[in-house]
Formats: sequence, C-alpha cells, structure tokens
Amino acid sequence: MNDLVRQHTALSDSDLEWLHTLVSEWQLLSDLSFADLVLWVPTLDGTRYVSVAQMRPNTGPTSYQDDMVGHLVPRGRRPMLDSALDEGRIVREGDPEWREEVPVRVESIPVRREGRVLGVIARNTNLLTVRTPSRLELTYLQSASDLAQMIAAGSFPFPGQQVDMDASPRAGDGLIRLDADGVVQYASPNALSAYHRLGLAADLVGHHLGRATAELAPARGPVDEALVKLASGWAPREFEVEGEDGVIQLRAIPLKPKGTHIGSLVLLRDVTELRRRERELITKDATIREIHHRVKNNLQTVAALLRLQARRMDSLQGREALNEAVRRVGSIAIVHETLSQTLDERVEFDEIADRVLAMVAEISPGKVAGRRTGRFGILDAEVATPLSMVLTEVLQNALEHAFAPGELGTVEVGAVRGGSPAEPRLRVTVQDDGRGLPEGFDPQRAGNLGLQIVRTLVEGEMGGTFDMLPAPERGTQVVLDIPVRADKH
Repeated sequence: MNDLVRQHTALSDSDLEWLHTLVSEWQLLSDLSFADLVLWVPTLDGTRYVSVAQMRPNTGPTSYQDDMVGHLVPRGRRPMLDSALDEGRIVREGDPEWREEVPVRVESIPVRREGRVLGVIARNTNLLTVRTPSRLELTYLQSASDLAQMIAAGSFPFPGQQVDMDASPRAGDGLIRLDADGVVQYASPNALSAYHRLGLAADLVGHHLGRATAELAPARGPVDEALVKLASGWAPREFEVEGEDGVIQLRAIPLKPKGTHIGSLVLLRDVTELRRRERELITKDATIREIHHRVKNNLQTVAALLRLQARRMDSLQGREALNEAVRRVGSIAIVHETLSQTLDERVEFDEIADRVLAMVAEISPGKVAGRRTGRFGILDAEVATPLSMVLTEVLQNALEHAFAPGELGTVEVGAVRGGSPAEPRLRVTVQDDGRGLPEGFDPQRAGNLGLQIVRTLVEGEMGGTFDMLPAPERGTQVVLDIPVRADKH
C-alpha cells in the first residue's frame, strides 16, 4: 500500500496512516457484509483510480478470483466510484454486474478523514447464493450498514485504536448486538456458548450485558463498575473476563452511524484453552529456567570440590590438571547461568565470552591483557555450551604456552558473522602476540588433551572447522568457523 499510494496519489503520510488503520479493521466489515472489499484511491492527476488494498470475506463466497491490488481504472468507467468520491455518500444504485456468470451487487463507500474523502471502498457481494437471510445474517448486515455509514462520516476506524486482527475476536467467533442502553438485542450461538462457559444459565437477550458480565466474573466485593461500563460497549476497548470455568475475550465497538450512539457491537471468543496453554508454557519456561539454575549451582559445587582437592595435592602436575578441570566446568556453568535468565534456549554470547576471557586470564593476572572485538550475537544453547568450552581451552592454551613466565602480552578474541542468509556462519579468531608455534607443529595431530577437546567439539559436535596458524605479524592465530542460526537481534 505504501508504494502504491506514494507512487500514484497525493495523500499525505497522516492520510496513509488512516488508510492503514482502516485496512487493519476492515476484515470485520467484509465478514459482516458477506462481501469483497477493494479500496480505490484517486491518482495524483485525478483522471484514474488505483486499487491499494483488497479483502475477501470469511463468511461467504468471493466476488473476485483475481488479485485487484495495483489495478488502475480510468475515471468514468465506474460511475459509482465517481459519485461516492464527488458526493461523499454511500452509493447503492445500479443493477448487479455479471462476472464469470456470477451476479455481483456493487456498492461504493467513501472513506472520509477530517472532512476530506480520501478514497472509496467498493463493496462487492456475490449474489449466487442469495436466500432468505437468518436472524444472524440480518444482524450482520445491519451492523455492516452502520459501520459503512461511520466510515463515510469519518468516525470509523477509531483514531489511535490500531487493532491486531490476528489476536482480536472476529465476527464468526461470537457477536452480540446491544442497544443504546447496553441491553442485548441479539447474541450469536457462539457468543451464547462462550457465556455459558463462564457460567450463564439463561439467555442473554433482554439482559444488560455489562451487569451480566460483572456478575459472572469472580466476585471480590462490590460489582466492578469499570467492567460494567466496558461490557456495555460505550467505548472502543478490548478486555478479557475470567470466570470460574472459562475465559472470554471481548471487543466493544460503539455504533454511531449518524453521529448518535445507537448501540454497540461486541465481538467475543472463548480463549479458555488458549490461556490454559499459555499458563502451561509459562510454567514450563519457569521450570526450565529453574533447572538451568540448579545445574549451574551443581557445577559450581563440583568446581569448588575440585578446587579444594587441588589445594590438598602435593603433585604440581595433578594440581594443574584439577585447575584446568575447574575452568572447564566453570565455562559450562556460565552458559547455564545465562540460560537461567532467558525465556528461550538462546543466549547473548558476548557476555559469556567476556566472562570466559576474564576467568581464564586469572592464570596470569596482570601479565597478559585480554580483549574482545566484534560480536558473537545470539546463539542456541547447543552451540553456546561447546563454544564456551572451546574458547576456554584455546585461551588457556594461549596463556600457558604463548608467553614466558612474567612476560607481557595480549590475547584478542574476535567474532564475525558471515555466510549467506540460508547458511549463516560464525568465524571466531583467538590471536596472541606470543612466541608462536613450534617448528613442524600440526594442530590436527597435536596430542594434548586441550586440543583434542577443541577438535572434538568443533568438528564433531558443532559441525565446524578448526585451525591454528602463525599470526600475520607475531604469535599464533586460532580460527574457528561454525554454522549458526541467523541472529535476528
């Protein structure tokens, strides 16, 4: 719509925003009318109309098999569009049109904003299945007529009331028509079923909806006057009511077709099962976070026991091995601590990398400086856990072997997102400015435990590649290239 309006018309950004608000609402008008809707806007020179949006009904057969968006029609070819635009009134005159042997009744509804007609909605009703309408269909059509008059008068959609039609109740979910006093004139079968789920034993027709709804909600003192007013349809609002056995979602739409409040439409749906599943998911998320928290605590306990055992050992080699194990366990604990604070199994790895870097730097405090460049971004837990261990091993290896005791130096961790949108990848480099690799060193065959862990995790668990090579100027560079899921943050 944005492209078509800006390319072909003279409408302002505020006019365009009004059309967007209308289009977010007009599924309701289409369903209540049992008709297709096409929004036509006059072009900049006033000689043509351009169709900028289209909607098909969920309640009846379509009148348009083809997509009409983007079509241009010369002024004069469709006189009803001209009359609605020029006179600012709803035009219903004219005989049905025949499209592919299907009779179609066409009406034109001007779209008004602040006294100006921005465009025209063509309402196209397939007449092939016309029969004597039921009470439900008559209520739908009357409500559609009221909404059409409000659009023509510029009082619908409601300013500042952007509606998410995916989450809001629709006409088929349940519909109640109220009079000006908030008394129910008609309630669809689905609406009655929803109220029976709340505990209503009688019919709704003839009862004040606000008071009936407030009585069904769990009582905590006096009747909730705010709920009474909301359910009476005096203002355009969405709200939920929870009873003992169910939850219903309601949306109130005041009807003022000629500027006077004549009643309201209340759309509603039973969301009991939806809210139950949401609560289950919340409980599940809380349980998963608690598990991660307990795993982190257990790992920290293991690390503390290993540290205590290391202090009691006389063998220097054994003490160093236990300290390495402490750091490995600690790197996994950091990931679980981060996962315990999130709602999904994805973590911001930059913080984890910084903490691993600080933890490993404790090997030579004050001698070797560590820093991170670039951004790891959001990673899945199944990548974050092995990557934290790999980072720990590589950093530990650099700090232990790249520098002589007491020597000053720098270790830099770099991260770059790359690859294609279909196959995103993460390239991680760990570079030091130390003594470099020994002559003839082959990282793929080196036998120390740390490099064996790195190779196993990178190639076997993460499906990536690992290499160690001389740095461009001085020292050693470790390069990891691993596949990752796209970072949308």
